[in-house]
Amino acid sequence: MGVGVAFGVGARLRDALRRGSTRGDAEFAGRVCSELSADMPDEDLGECLDDAMDMYRMGSKPRCEEVEYLGMVREAIDRIEEGE
Repeated sequence: MGVGVAFGVGARLRDALRRGSTRGDAEFAGRVCSELSADMPDEDLGECLDDAMDMYRMGSKPRCEEVEYLGMVREAIDRIEEGE
């Protein structure tokens, strides 16, 4: 996975959050982010996945942890985009 993957995920999250302009959508996005934080208590995700992805640096974790981290964040972003 190259650096572009992480930044691409962040851009998709920004777009999803912009489209999710209703209060229900914002609450859903917050709930998804909270669930992700609960699943990864040692990670400093902050209040916005966009910030977590913007600040993430490829190679800062062992490869297997990096793949798991990026996969979980990507799943959360997909859930927000799809509203599930």
